Amino acid sequence: MTRIVAGTILFLALAAGFTGGVWWFAYSSALDQLAERGRSDLALASDRLVSQLQQYRELAVLMADHPALAAVLEGQRPARSIETLLLRTADKTGTRALLLLDSSGHVVAQSNTARSSAPRSRADDPSFTRAMQGALGAHHSRNGAGAARSFVFSAPVFGANARPLGVVSVEVNVAAVEQAWIGDAQAVYFTDAAGVVFIANRTELLFRRLGAPGADTLARFGYDPAQLAAFPGITPRDHDGHEIWAIDGGPYLPGRALHLTRPLPVIGMTGALLLDVAPAERVAILQASVAGALLAIFGATLLLLLQRRRALTDRLAIEARANAVLESRVTTRTAELSVANRDLRREVAERKEAETALKRAQEELVQAGKLSALGQMSAGLSHELNQPLMAIHSFAENGALLLARGKPDQAAANLGRISELSHRMGRIIRNLRAFARQESEPMGDVDLGAVVDAVLEMTAARVAHSGVAVHWARPDAAVFVRGGEVRLQQVVLNLVSNALDAMAGSADRRLELKIERSDATVRLSVRDSGPGIEEPEKIFDPFYTTKKVSQSEGIGLGLSISYGLVQSFGGAIRGRNHPDGGAIFTVELAEARRKGQAA
Repeated sequence: MTRIVAGTILFLALAAGFTGGVWWFAYSSALDQLAERGRSDLALASDRLVSQLQQYRELAVLMADHPALAAVLEGQRPARSIETLLLRTADKTGTRALLLLDSSGHVVAQSNTARSSAPRSRADDPSFTRAMQGALGAHHSRNGAGAARSFVFSAPVFGANARPLGVVSVEVNVAAVEQAWIGDAQAVYFTDAAGVVFIANRTELLFRRLGAPGADTLARFGYDPAQLAAFPGITPRDHDGHEIWAIDGGPYLPGRALHLTRPLPVIGMTGALLLDVAPAERVAILQASVAGALLAIFGATLLLLLQRRRALTDRLAIEARANAVLESRVTTRTAELSVANRDLRREVAERKEAETALKRAQEELVQAGKLSALGQMSAGLSHELNQPLMAIHSFAENGALLLARGKPDQAAANLGRISELSHRMGRIIRNLRAFARQESEPMGDVDLGAVVDAVLEMTAARVAHSGVAVHWARPDAAVFVRGGEVRLQQVVLNLVSNALDAMAGSADRRLELKIERSDATVRLSVRDSGPGIEEPEKIFDPFYTTKKVSQSEGIGLGLSISYGLVQSFGGAIRGRNHPDGGAIFTVELAEARRKGQAA
C-alpha cells in the first residue's frame, strides 16, 4: 500500500508539471499567432495614417510651387488676391487651414481668415524653421486645453534667386484624420517624441503620457504637464519575449493585452497596438485542462489496473486450465467449421451455376418473345413487302414500254419510284433483321425517337389493317437515353402490340406516343383508347394476361419481359388507366449526356 501511495504522489507531481508545461507551450504558441496578426494590423493602421498625412505634405509641396504665392511674397500682388485660392484648395482637400507666411513667420494670407484662432506669427514653429532652411518641415501640437490637435506641414516658397521668400503651411485636423478608424476592434494609438499619445482610436487614451518627459519636450508640442495624465494602470510583464500589459482603463480597453510597437520616422511618431490576450489564455487553459483530464483518466486507470493485477494473478492458474479445455473445443469447432466451409463453397458454386442458367433462360425467353412478335406480324409484313414488289414489277414493265416509245423522262420517273420502293423494302428488312438478332452489345447511347420510328414502321401494316389512328409527337431533335437499341425496340414493340390488341373491339381506335424530358430523365408514354386495365397492380406479373386465347397467342410474358429489360437499363416502367379512358404506359430512362450537349 505504501508503494501505491508514493507512486500516486509522484504521478500527481509529474501530472502537475506536465499540465503546467502544456499551458505554457499553448499560451506561448497562441501569443505568437496573436503577435503575428497584431503586427500585420499595426502595420496596416500605421500605413493608413502615414498615407493620410502624406497627402497633406504633398499638398504643401504643390502649393509652394504656385506662382501666385511667390508674387504675393515679392510684393507684386496683394495678399487678399490669393485668399480665395487658399480657401478653395482647403475646402477641396479637407484641410483645416492653408497659410502663407513671410520670412519672419508672420501670416500674410490664410484660407480661414474669419474663423482662424491660430497665432499671427509662426516664427517659433519647428516646421517653419525647417522650411526656411530650404527643406520640408513637419510638426504637431495640441490646440488649447481640449482635444483639438493639429499636424502642420511647411514647404518653402523659393524666389528667383533660389532662396526661400516665405513658407506655405498646411494645417491638418488630426481628429478628422482618425475619425474613419475610431472604434476599430483593436486599440491603436500613436505617441510622439514626448511619449504622449497624440493620435488614437480610443478617446480615453488621448494625451496619456508614457514615462516622465521633460518640461522642454512637453512645451515643444504645446503640452501643459498639468493636463496630461499617466497611461491607465499599466503593469507590464514579459512572457517568452512578449510584452503583456495589465491595464485598468475602462470597458473599451482589454484588461490584459499584448503590447506591440512600430516606429514611424516619417511622421516622427511610434505606433502601438493593444491586443486582448483573453482568447489566448482561454485556449491555453482549455488545452491544459484537457491534458490534465487525460492524465487523471490515465492515472485512475493505471491505479485500477494495479489493484486488479493481484486478482488477475490469482485467476491465471484457473484460466490456464480453462484455456486447455477451450483449445480442445476450438480444435473440434475448427474441424466443424472446415466442413461447413466446404459445404458453403459447394453451395456458392451451385448457385452461380443456377444464376448462369437463369440468365441464359432469360435471354432465350427475351429472344423467344421477339420471335413471337415477329410471327404475329408476319402476315402484315408479307403484305408490306408484297405491295412494293408488285409496284416495282409494274413500274419496270411500264418503264420498258416508255423507253420503247421514246419517252425517257417518264421512264426515268418510273425508275426513281422503283428506287424509292426498294429503299423502303430494305429499311423494313433491316429493322426486322436488327430486331430479330440476339443483342450482345453493352448499354450505350440510343436515340429513343429512332427506336419508336422503327417499331411504327414494323407495325405499319397491322396498324393500317386495324384502322388505328397513330398520333406520334416526334421530338425535333434526337433524344438519347442509356440502353440497348434492340432491347428498347422490343419494349416499345410489346407496348404498341398490347395497345393494338386492347383496341380490337373499340369503335374509337387511337394510339398516342409522346416523349418528354425532365431534368436528367426521359419519359416515353404509350396510350391507347381501349377498355383499360382491370388489375393494374398485376400487369407486370409473369403469365398474367387479359387476352382471350381466340384473339391472341399471348401467354402473359410480354410486359414481364419488358419490365426486366427496363430495369436492366436502370429505368422504370409503369402502367395505369388514363382518366379520360384507355390505358397509358410510361417508360422512364436516364438521359444520355453526349459531348457538346448542354447540361
